[in-house]
Amino acid sequence: MRNTKKSTMIQEYIKNTTLALLLSGLFIACSNDDNTPDTMMMDDDDVEVIDFSGTFSQVDFMGRPGINTTLSFDMDGQPSVKDAHNVAIPSEMVASFQSGFEARLEQYHDVYANKLGLDPNIVNYENNILGLDATTLTTVLAADVLEVAPDLPTTYFNPGTDADNDGNILVPDGDEVALTGRTPSDDIIDVSLILFFGGAEGNRFSGQDLDDDGTPDLPRLTSDGVGLTADISTSFPYLGNPE
Repeated sequence: MRNTKKSTMIQEYIKNTTLALLLSGLFIACSNDDNTPDTMMMDDDDVEVIDFSGTFSQVDFMGRPGINTTLSFDMDGQPSVKDAHNVAIPSEMVASFQSGFEARLEQYHDVYANKLGLDPNIVNYENNILGLDATTLTTVLAADVLEVAPDLPTTYFNPGTDADNDGNILVPDGDEVALTGRTPSDDIIDVSLILFFGGAEGNRFSGQDLDDDGTPDLPRLTSDGVGLTADISTSFPYLGNPE
């Protein structure tokens, strides 16, 4: 299973998957209808702030960055599913997009199997660290809204502690918190990759060296390897300085 050609293909697959996820972060949630850039204005305290006046139209959702870009799909001759999801009403998202998102999630596993020369029927999505099967996970993700848990911390995923002392804090121990909103510093992309490819313990495809020869035998699909580098403002719209 380990050779240079396969390693190159795997790296290319990871690159493409990660790129698709990262690109989603470049889109803006909405824009005003005159197609002019946002401008700055002075508030009542003579502090420069962004001018949000005018009429806005919806062009995208940003509740769960990367999900629509990664799991949506287009068919030849059909309108863009991604664009349709971006302007959909949240209450209609699950009915319209869940099945397609689930098919796409399984297709990623088929691609991985084919790249390694394995039978796609034996490399399927496995229930993830939240215990969600593919249908439930894509049902949650198809509705691009963030849930609120009044009695829990706001986080995309907090693994909690290693309550069962098994050495793996990603295994559900009962004290982890997930999908209760998000903060600007949450690593949404890594969490999404773990939910897609990490399996029950969050590390199903994490670049494991199965034969201890110092060379990874499995691809690393559970992280893009990129951490947060920007200093994010603590006030709306939570923008950081360009780098």
